[in-house]
Amino acid sequence: MQNSKTGYCLILAGGIGSRLWPASREDLPKQFLDLFGTGRTLLQQTYDRYARFISPDHIYISTNEQYMDLIREQLPQVCDRQILAEPIRRGTLASVAWGALVIAARRDAQANIIVSPADQLIFDEAALQADIERGMNFVREQKALVTVGIRPTRPETGYGYIQAGAQASEGICSVKSFTEKPELEYAKMFVQTGEFYWNAGLFVFNVQSLLQALMSQVPEYQFELPKMLAELSPGGELRIPDFFSALPKRNIDYGILDGNDNVFVLEGHFGWADIGTWESAVSGATPDDKGNVMLDSMAVFHNSNNNIVRLPKGKKALISGLSDYVVADQEDVLVIYPKGIPSELRRLKTEAQMTMDVK
Repeated sequence: MQNSKTGYCLILAGGIGSRLWPASREDLPKQFLDLFGTGRTLLQQTYDRYARFISPDHIYISTNEQYMDLIREQLPQVCDRQILAEPIRRGTLASVAWGALVIAARRDAQANIIVSPADQLIFDEAALQADIERGMNFVREQKALVTVGIRPTRPETGYGYIQAGAQASEGICSVKSFTEKPELEYAKMFVQTGEFYWNAGLFVFNVQSLLQALMSQVPEYQFELPKMLAELSPGGELRIPDFFSALPKRNIDYGILDGNDNVFVLEGHFGWADIGTWESAVSGATPDDKGNVMLDSMAVFHNSNNNIVRLPKGKKALISGLSDYVVADQEDVLVIYPKGIPSELRRLKTEAQMTMDVK
């Protein structure tokens, strides 16, 4: 059994979190916010979670260069050589490839790595550790890429799904297919079959397996990996890479996992929620007797049901006659829109940017 302290962790913290607008803005996205009033931001909670069983000097943060100062402010214990800044956003595949290459070239050519977004809710951290350690032992023995799946509790259309195949090890199966954000009827069918998991966005792999998959499945990396390696001379300064513009804009799921025969799904038992939308952000919150949820906010409701309210510190709301809405206020923007219609938030944001010069 491998000691997880010898493993590595790559935390992805470069997104802008547009679906949690207006609280999440490009200059201060959701991973740097304390959405739930815990005293720790989502990024800090993610770091704390993995530092329980991964050596702190083995934890790397991938981010956009504009967030370097925020990373340093919120995680002062992380040295600059463990913060991997990118000049532009090219999807999670580029971030994972660069992070894995840095770890392989400068730390351990046989590293086993857990990749985690910075913006998730995990309810049982001991169970997370047990599951990730099981995944790391699997990829140490097998030339495999492992994604973590959560058994669905409802037909959720906002999540990706993984279809499991034959069992390969305890709690680990081969992957038949990936489906991204299905229509409701498909989501219902996925839950009923019992073959599908929610895609948790967590990945475990041996770095050599990942690099081999990149070289064989993504033609651009056959040319770009040597350039990436050239940036990694031993002991040299780790500069912000200028080759990112040449990398294909892809996410890791459909970049190298979908259709790969060496991809497996590990069932997670730790309780999970993706904080991608206001609706998913309240997964761990307790509603009042009318179903209203306040995210670190103060509100009084009258004849109102099933609302989500997020207000700045010190602001109070009195809400009457409103049901099934999201009320989100941050600095110069107040947004009120029906739950379950993410396209409406996108439309409102676009209109505000065009007519009111709101970011």
